[in-house]
Amino acid sequence: MKRLLIVVFCLYYANAAAAEEVLVSTNLGEIAIKLDAEKAPITVAHFLGLVDSGAYKDTIFHRVVPGFMVQGGGHYLDMTETEESETIVNEADNGLSNIRGTIAMARMNEIDSASRQFFINVVSNQSLNHHEKSCTRKNEATVAAARARGSYKPVTCKSFGYAVFGKVISGMGVVDQIEFTETKSVGEHDDVPVTPIVIHSIGRVAAQN
Repeated sequence: MKRLLIVVFCLYYANAAAAEEVLVSTNLGEIAIKLDAEKAPITVAHFLGLVDSGAYKDTIFHRVVPGFMVQGGGHYLDMTETEESETIVNEADNGLSNIRGTIAMARMNEIDSASRQFFINVVSNQSLNHHEKSCTRKNEATVAAARARGSYKPVTCKSFGYAVFGKVISGMGVVDQIEFTETKSVGEHDDVPVTPIVIHSIGRVAAQN
């Protein structure tokens, strides 16, 4: 029985290690990403849940801005939106920075509005980081209440930031190809690649020992 328990625990930790890396397969090549479950546990768990469900299959990189980032995971080839998932707590205050090669969650204006779209930074985007002057959730609630009363005073605090939860460990050349692809506007969407960049799948891979 003791030996069985040891085997079970070994398998558990082996699976945990394997869960730390994912492979993004695109029509331009593959991008391997190491996830940081220690610094971004909520975000990584949420992202892996989407990965395991096949939620990213046949989605695209729908927004590409040279010198900034490439964003995907929320639209299909015809630019229809994917099914939304639940929103999660923003972990931008985890100490990880939006530097070149890192992956972070995209979101709306609200602090805790990240759902399923992600982006890969192609440069160091310090303006996307959480810092001491970032708005708090209390600030956000106060502003929302004021606007509900019809008061639109300028917001003096800065963005809460965008939660980094991993980094590219191979395939940055593919990301660079995506960055410099020709783009166009499609309806209300700007910066859409002229030649679609398809995410065939995102899957877990075993970590190399």
